[in-house]
Amino acid sequence: MSSTKPLELKLPTPGCYSDHERAGIGADAVFDGITEHLFFTLGKLAPTASLHDLYMALSYAVRDRLMTRYLASQEAIRAKPQKTVAYLSAEFLIGPQLNNNLLNLGIQKEAETALKRFGIQSLGHILEVEEEPGLGNGGLGRLAACYMESLASLQIPATGYGIRYEFGIFNQLIRDGWQVEVTDKWLKGGWPWELPQPDEACFVGFGGRTENYIDENGKYRSRWIPTEHAIGIPHDVPVLGYQVNTCNRLRLWRADATESFDFYAFNIGDYYGAVEEKVASETLSKVLYPNDGTDEGRRLRLKQQHFFVSCSLQDMLRSLEKRGIAIEEFSKHWTVQLNDTHPAIAVAEMMRLLIDHYHLEWEKAWEVTNSSVAYTNHTLLPEALEKWDLDLFSSLLPRHLELIYEINRRFLQQVRLRYPGNDLILRKLSIIDEDGGKAIRMAHLATIGAHHINGVASLHSDLIKRQLLPEFAALWPEKFTNVTNGVTPRRWVALANPELSKLLAEEVGTDWITNMELLTKLENKQLDKSFLEKFGAAKLSGKRKLAGYIHRQTGVLVDPASMFDVQVKRIHQYKRQHLNALQVIAQYLRIKNGKAQGMAPRTVIFGGKAAPGYFMAKLIIRFINGIAEMVNADPDMDGRLRVVFLPDYNVKLGEQVYPATDLSEQISTAGKEASGTGNMKFAMNGALTIGTLDGANIEIREQVGAENFFLFGKTESEIMKLRNNNYDPKSYIEALPELSEAIRLIELGHFSNGDTELFQPLLNSLTGNDPFFVMADFADYLRSQDNVSRAWQDREEWNRMSLINTARSGFFSSDRSIREYCESIWNVQPFPVEITCDVNSLTNSSNKLS
Repeated sequence: MSSTKPLELKLPTPGCYSDHERAGIGADAVFDGITEHLFFTLGKLAPTASLHDLYMALSYAVRDRLMTRYLASQEAIRAKPQKTVAYLSAEFLIGPQLNNNLLNLGIQKEAETALKRFGIQSLGHILEVEEEPGLGNGGLGRLAACYMESLASLQIPATGYGIRYEFGIFNQLIRDGWQVEVTDKWLKGGWPWELPQPDEACFVGFGGRTENYIDENGKYRSRWIPTEHAIGIPHDVPVLGYQVNTCNRLRLWRADATESFDFYAFNIGDYYGAVEEKVASETLSKVLYPNDGTDEGRRLRLKQQHFFVSCSLQDMLRSLEKRGIAIEEFSKHWTVQLNDTHPAIAVAEMMRLLIDHYHLEWEKAWEVTNSSVAYTNHTLLPEALEKWDLDLFSSLLPRHLELIYEINRRFLQQVRLRYPGNDLILRKLSIIDEDGGKAIRMAHLATIGAHHINGVASLHSDLIKRQLLPEFAALWPEKFTNVTNGVTPRRWVALANPELSKLLAEEVGTDWITNMELLTKLENKQLDKSFLEKFGAAKLSGKRKLAGYIHRQTGVLVDPASMFDVQVKRIHQYKRQHLNALQVIAQYLRIKNGKAQGMAPRTVIFGGKAAPGYFMAKLIIRFINGIAEMVNADPDMDGRLRVVFLPDYNVKLGEQVYPATDLSEQISTAGKEASGTGNMKFAMNGALTIGTLDGANIEIREQVGAENFFLFGKTESEIMKLRNNNYDPKSYIEALPELSEAIRLIELGHFSNGDTELFQPLLNSLTGNDPFFVMADFADYLRSQDNVSRAWQDREEWNRMSLINTARSGFFSSDRSIREYCESIWNVQPFPVEITCDVNSLTNSSNKLS
């Protein structure tokens, strides 16, 4: 894909919306916009306005300034149809929007100047008020958000499709060391960034039956007669690119009932029944990831997936109809990317819409579907590869099951031709899993229906072909490719780390924000003591800010001069937070035993949420907090060791954590982490990585150099050998006295107020089958941590290594990832938007932009 220079936004001639007072970008215009929205939108006067009022008014004023670009982008596609990316994802962890939009518009200083006229001395006071949208949970959703931002910044037409969840997964509190889940009411104060579009609603069905009939042309047809319906109401969130006119959209679907109130039921006294359908329908968009530990939870999750996928595909098909484009031309105008298996039902739903509604013949419908859909796999964990019980699937989506059977029949016929008489490979490749209870393998459906399947890091993509889907890879090697993940430097450096951003701009210019490869020029400064001191000072500034936050939130005082050793991510056994916790105990014991010579003073920081039903992950959180309680209360640890668990880790908190981190813990069991994106954010902000050869760690190490990375642990192939050779964790414990002593302390209840039973399930796992090989990697991990301590003693050398990590992190920009998708999978091109100066071109649908 050819690179396109971002457009320079020039002031247009009078009469254009860009020159309208509600689109002005000067400080006076922003002040007027805030004042106007305080009065007319919020019904407030400036003297009585709260911080939340000012946040809402400023946000509405900024949204006004997005509208010219947003409407121009939509109109440009209608006027001159372009191939558009449809990114389907169950999550979009977009984070706070105000500062991101101020940055992309280039008006942060103007907004701060305007706020000072309301007595607000710092923009930060307003930014703190903003709630984080509960539209995602972890790396999957954050990746989707980064990709949407990069698509807009690269001027690629795109729509992100997902669900407008009323409640996020949960807010996390820590009580007596345990995670406590509290409802995430992120919409309670209103959300100024969405544009409801009720006139573009879609109907979705569930349950019921199918019937066959002969149409007016004598063709044999099937129709689905659902017994339950919901309406999807789209809510559009503008996604502005950095310093360009392109403003794409995130289209989120809210579920509504087809009939909100049953007067007959009400009149006969059935008051609950009168609103029962409304309650049931709206449950679809109530909560992100309902607990799938129950039949009802699994049923709701499948309904959610079909709901947003069906609405999204209907929306795309309708867009072609509105423009008079033949449905058969779908793949020339839309490329549909499935972000993991959550939207995989799209393959069957696309076929249903094309065959049942548009009456395409099977072969043509399959050609359209297969040439439009691509699938990104994000995990190798069996439990994360969705499978739906056949009975459940049949009861909810009977027509889709018929279509999946036919897709499978035709596919397996191809396999028989390739492997005659090989029933084993038929069972392995079939969409229907018949081992145990019958189930639909959604990864198989996506793989068969997609024209490309990609992993998200070099090792991960290789493991997909070797371990996860080897028979598919042998059948269709041309389908499989890799696109290593990336993160947007706008949010994760320019916004999150203003001190570093300023230093980078002074040295290489401001273009690094859209061309991270420019940062390689910093390598010329690695022997410049003055520059290294400035680089270290920027890091220290971030650490002081985080230290203040830690004290306010947890009451723990930490020393910004100590090494900030950080592991923040979803809590899961394969991510091995318990390995980190065990090495903290080893460091604690060294100090207590007078063996701490050469040890770097550390503040070890953890953060992350455990799934509500994941007992072992929640016990790991309790374990970390038990260690923190003991360590932080021991005067022998003063100036040497502190342990902190940050509650409710999210994007907003991440913006404080990444700039403040010295050491990034990326310690998953080799072969388990698909890629990771936190590892990239840390490296961009100058953190050094201690990690295994897993996920994108491998590529980070290749980019920054092995000498600037602290490697430890067994490789994926070595882990496989251990697994196949009766791995015995106790032999590793017995061979290392420090590990034996740490285990013994836990058994004695030293970190659980004398309770010897509390952590027994965790100990049983570690000393029994140890499924994630914590014991096998512990000695090498401790050795690598000793190397970290030695490196920390030479602060100038540490700063040099840190600088190299930032300088060589350009590969991990999501801009690079999106370019690769565009070139190797989507076949789409940049489409710069030109804003005309005729106001009618944006307000009168009969006029089109040139």
